[in-house]
Amino acid sequence: MTDVQSNAHEFTVSEISQAVKRTVEDNFGFVRVRGEISGFRGRHSSGHCYFTLKDENAAIDSVIWKGNYARLAFKPEEGLEVIATGRLTTFSRSSKYQIVIEQLEPAGAGALMALLEERRKKFIAEGLFAPERKKDLPYLPRVIGVVTSPTGAVIRDIIHRLEDRFPSHVIVWPVRVQGETCAPEVTAAIDGFNALRPGDAIPRPDLLIVARGGGSIEDLWGFNEESVVRAVARSEIPVISAVGHETDVTLVDYVADRRAPTPTGAAEMAVPVRGELIAYVDDLGARQRNAARRLAGNLRDRFRAAAAGMPRATDLTATQRQRLDMASTRLTSALRSARHAKVLALSETSRSLGPGLLQSRMHKSRADLDRLSNRAAYLATGRVSRAQLRLSPLASALRPQLLKTPIERAATRIDTLAQRLLPAFVRKVEDRRTRLEASSRLLETVGYKQVLARGFALVTDADGHIVRSPDAVKPGDALAITVADGRIDAHVSGAPAAPRRKAKTDTDPGGQESLF
Repeated sequence: MTDVQSNAHEFTVSEISQAVKRTVEDNFGFVRVRGEISGFRGRHSSGHCYFTLKDENAAIDSVIWKGNYARLAFKPEEGLEVIATGRLTTFSRSSKYQIVIEQLEPAGAGALMALLEERRKKFIAEGLFAPERKKDLPYLPRVIGVVTSPTGAVIRDIIHRLEDRFPSHVIVWPVRVQGETCAPEVTAAIDGFNALRPGDAIPRPDLLIVARGGGSIEDLWGFNEESVVRAVARSEIPVISAVGHETDVTLVDYVADRRAPTPTGAAEMAVPVRGELIAYVDDLGARQRNAARRLAGNLRDRFRAAAAGMPRATDLTATQRQRLDMASTRLTSALRSARHAKVLALSETSRSLGPGLLQSRMHKSRADLDRLSNRAAYLATGRVSRAQLRLSPLASALRPQLLKTPIERAATRIDTLAQRLLPAFVRKVEDRRTRLEASSRLLETVGYKQVLARGFALVTDADGHIVRSPDAVKPGDALAITVADGRIDAHVSGAPAAPRRKAKTDTDPGGQESLF
């Protein structure tokens, strides 16, 4: 029988996959897809995001690369309905198509309000909006830090209002107040002000104002981001929120220590009116001076009344002065009597303290010392004699000849062993060398390199394992073919060859082959 060969072209799986990939990418290079985020579990360890966009009838795999995720103004969250902009492509490994998202936006203001409410409930549960954690504003801050755009009307209104009420040192940290970079810049500004320390080149603010003009919910969305809310919550410096107009509400307004309806209102909260403060201080000073005068007058009158009822100072000390005069008069005679008594007592004691007493005591001590010295010498002589008697028998047994004989015997034995050791060592080394050479020749005889020299080859896979059967490899696997002169790298092409079948031949009954 003859096999019928087809004229259809044979594609590899990779060729089909690439063709489908090109077709999808050429026809869907830019698409906008609306759907609900499902299966979002946060960013992968690689920094990429993987989830699914779905509606009531279908679903499509989605991916946001690490670089695109950092530039997104709106971050994906589970269950949120969004409009994704990107391109369709395929994933060859699993024969699936997916959308690579480059931009992401919520599907309408209703979704934004739902997300805003969800975040608000989350922060309430964490206690970030609790009144007890809010800090008091300083009464008269020396330095005020303002986080806003340096080119808008907001900063001019704040500075103008501060100059009218109480001129202060204002430090502006310029940020973008809307767009993709709004949230990270505002977060960095709040953390940057808190990182300043007293004594730095830039003074540390006593109060922060986060301000922006009015706008739509999309324009103000940067101040609803979690990073900005948490930056305000962890700020050690009190924060006034002045985002939007009075009717505009953001999450920063809830977490800030004080909310102002407008940026101008924030400036009014920050400082008092200088003229009113001066007048108030003057009034307090006048009241203090009047109170001090009244208090001094009352104390003076009380002192005079008390002094009128007290005796004179000379009358209080007259009795004690008289007692002192009498005591000084008796002191001279008392000292004279005491001196006479001490002289009599000393004369009585001096009679018993003559030189003879001291000499007799000295002679007695010398006699005791001589007696003890003679006794010590006698005891030392006896101990020496007894020690000599104990050592004399041992000295006769300790002669140099007793040690010399064992030493000479040991030296003779060592010389004999040394003469026997050298020939034995040489014989041992020669025997080991002979065995090593025999093993080397045997290894060369039975080694696989001798087989390779006869024209054979050694085939191993990418892991270095020997390929013993065609079933052990598949198309596309890398192989290493080792021959006598070197190594050849190769790849498996096609499927394993089918075993050949032996052709059948007809024979006649007599055992002869037939050609028909």
